[in-house]
Amino acid sequence: MKKLLIFLAIGTVVFTAPSCKKTYLDLVPEDVLTQAAYFKNPAQFKAAASDFYNKMISWQSLNGSNIFDFMDNGSDLSANVTVNTEGGYAGYGRGTVNPKSTDQYWDNSYAYIRENNVLLQQAAAYTGSASDIAQYVAEAKFFRAWHHFFLLKRFGGVPIVTSVLDLTSPQLQAPRNSRYEVITQILSDLNDAIAGLPTEQAIPSADKGRVSKWAAEAFKARVELYEATWRKYTGTTTDFAGSGGPPSNQVSQFLTDAAAMAKDVMTNGGYALWNYNTQLNDRSSYYLFSIDGSGSNPLGLDKTSNNEFILKSMYDFVLHQGGINLTHTVTGYMTPNRKMMDMYLCSDGLPVDKSPLFQGYHTAASEYQNRDYRLYGYVLGYGNAPTAGSVPLTTGTSGYGNEKFAAYNYPTYRNDDQESQDYPQIRLAEVYLIYAEATFELNGSISDADLNLSINLLRARAGVAPLTNALASTYSLDMLTEIRRERTIEMWGENYRFDDLKRWGIAEASLNAPLCGQVLGDAAYTTDYINASGNPTSLYTPSLYVYGATTVATGNGNLPAITIDAAANRNFKRMHYLFPLPLKQIQLNSHLVQNNGY
Repeated sequence: MKKLLIFLAIGTVVFTAPSCKKTYLDLVPEDVLTQAAYFKNPAQFKAAASDFYNKMISWQSLNGSNIFDFMDNGSDLSANVTVNTEGGYAGYGRGTVNPKSTDQYWDNSYAYIRENNVLLQQAAAYTGSASDIAQYVAEAKFFRAWHHFFLLKRFGGVPIVTSVLDLTSPQLQAPRNSRYEVITQILSDLNDAIAGLPTEQAIPSADKGRVSKWAAEAFKARVELYEATWRKYTGTTTDFAGSGGPPSNQVSQFLTDAAAMAKDVMTNGGYALWNYNTQLNDRSSYYLFSIDGSGSNPLGLDKTSNNEFILKSMYDFVLHQGGINLTHTVTGYMTPNRKMMDMYLCSDGLPVDKSPLFQGYHTAASEYQNRDYRLYGYVLGYGNAPTAGSVPLTTGTSGYGNEKFAAYNYPTYRNDDQESQDYPQIRLAEVYLIYAEATFELNGSISDADLNLSINLLRARAGVAPLTNALASTYSLDMLTEIRRERTIEMWGENYRFDDLKRWGIAEASLNAPLCGQVLGDAAYTTDYINASGNPTSLYTPSLYVYGATTVATGNGNLPAITIDAAANRNFKRMHYLFPLPLKQIQLNSHLVQNNGY
């Protein structure tokens, strides 16, 4: 799908000499595109709707937005506490959140919603066949829901805008809508979008990349699972004064529909997990996120091989490069910590503290043995596990790397700013995870059959034995914990972790724990990093780690590990579940109530 930028002026100011006609303000300018001159045929509606796709946050985002603010940096799984751009999440995970005059993510979202509303307004006045533009109207509804949901996650209840405002619009001085009203609007828009969008199978090849009915259903399932679990675990604790309360019985309703939406996509969408493990040394989980032309993997597979991404931001090495120094950044800053490394299962489907296959931490290579292929793909990329003593520990690092989203054979095949792999906005793996979680949350249990329809397909690609009720019972595994573990591992770095911690109501406990790196061991548990006398070797220099070591639970019991960030530095509170409203907006509209605690 071609990316078209259409600038739609609300009006054009024209200055004329005194002798000009007094009716000059009613003239249609001939040198710029305006609403008066546009939206005259379906092709123009299509072109205007095409620009909506540029407004999703991805590699090359617009108007100052930054994808690196949204890649799980600073979460309880991350070793990064240094990157903190505007709105950035490295400091956010520490509870470092202060009200600011402006917030680009507030401003951008409402600017994008305005563009959606412009198309919808013009569609209402269109004198041609409504059926000819129905798809583009549905796309506008989809993206209006998309941006309202982004605002909801960031700020909670926000002003709902469903019309094109001008300087005299009373909505500019209206109070905030509650989160419950925002959710109602989002779901209404998505229902309209689902009704008006084509299936993926009906989208012609020249238009591939446009949103489908299945993408809208998958997104609706995401919204409903998010809101149902937020209400179940976080409740009204973040509601601002005057929010009212949630409508009754919606939690079960949302969970039921989320599972149904996910099931429909799984059954009828025609999507499939990208799995070439046999040919790619069990590294599908790496190559999936680096597909960028036939030279981006040893098999010569290009983007046409990927039928897992349901909605994506599209890039091209010739026409539309990423341009954000992607590989250098994700390998340097999106590094996992001790908690994340220990979340990966062993190949028998058991956690490291229960599996007889886990080899511990005695050498640098030990913990990679008999593990989930996603550990190899995300941490090692297409390379091999480290050998004994081969992982140097340097200032402030965890001892681990990240290769998810990194270019293949960097910098030979793709160098800085050239990376042009597509960015996944919605993918089939998430739909499986939504189905499993919504089913369990709804019923308090999940059958082996439903596990096999969903997350066990992900475990199979990861080389991990299936999750069954018998396995959970035999090894005293909590089923919900294991479903959440699958989501955590599969979606690492794709901007889900903070939202998940908050909707599960566990962000404070998770984010205020110390962040640790490699296990150092001690005299009783020797590792590569401890010599025979129980003293650190040159691989670990205590002076480089200002917080020293912390004894934490590991796969081999409580052991000392490098401390990347001390618990004393971390003060995440319930108020931080939402960002503060920008102060300038409150100054402009005195009816806006600030979020609690700010």
